[in-house]
Amino acid sequence: MLYSTTTPAAKRATFRERLRSGELLQLPGAFNPLAARLIQDKGFDGVYVSGAVVAADLGLPDVGLTTLTEVATRAGQIARMTDLPTLVDADTGFGEAMNVARTVQTMEDAGVAGLHIEDQVNPKRCGHLDGKQVVDDTTALQRIRAAVTARRDENLLVMARTDIRAVAGLDAAIDRARALVDAGADAIFPEAMRDLGEFEAMKNALDVPVLANMTEFGKSELFTARQLADAGIDLVIYPVSLLRLAMGAAERGLDALRAEGSLASQVEHMQTRARLYELVDYAAYGTFDAGVFDFSLDDNLHHGAKEHR
Repeated sequence: MLYSTTTPAAKRATFRERLRSGELLQLPGAFNPLAARLIQDKGFDGVYVSGAVVAADLGLPDVGLTTLTEVATRAGQIARMTDLPTLVDADTGFGEAMNVARTVQTMEDAGVAGLHIEDQVNPKRCGHLDGKQVVDDTTALQRIRAAVTARRDENLLVMARTDIRAVAGLDAAIDRARALVDAGADAIFPEAMRDLGEFEAMKNALDVPVLANMTEFGKSELFTARQLADAGIDLVIYPVSLLRLAMGAAERGLDALRAEGSLASQVEHMQTRARLYELVDYAAYGTFDAGVFDFSLDDNLHHGAKEHR
């Protein structure tokens, strides 16, 4: 009932432990807290909060328009609704070194288990679009040093994302990833890898966990979990997938409503009321309510009457 009973500190410690297991961890993206509940119910390893999804949810493109407050608020709403660790996209840290430090502590307070900071020029753009620009080595490393210095819980995962592959090639991406690890990054997110061989080369060059981004309509093929595990990848995110599925279904439903005059043909595709109530644990709220309010004052009234005789 209500929020997760697992503390943020416990989630972070568990996340670290799972990352040491050698298993591939799958983190679908949650576009709202209810989706996070569904991800947990289906047995996944964690929840991802995409900056692109937060922007899209606000009706905005993913071009650096969202604020720290907006992203941290949504990340906190999601993180508190699941026992799973939550990894959040913190873009470029919403500024430079001091802004990055504030971002880390704000996200820490929001209850996330980890976040990633990228090396794009601020304002950033979607990692799978052309025309990206990345900052120089000094700026990229300063962001990660600031993030690592600012965290108060040593188990908060500070991941560095590099977008340099699309700008300067794989070798440059590997060199930057190594430098980011030397600056203190706990894990690396190499964006827009072209194939499994590139993922494998990146993993072989590093001694920290590596994340793969399996976003639809992007630069990478949609590799299976088994393929990624065989390439040595430690985490995989599906950042926008649930939003795309949900919006696709919503669009089809609205088209049907316009064409047919009712949604009768779409009911079989809808989540049932019973399933919704199961996900939000409706029964527990009823039990709690009954336990608090289902009592009688009779004994108290009789006791008071005796005292005043």
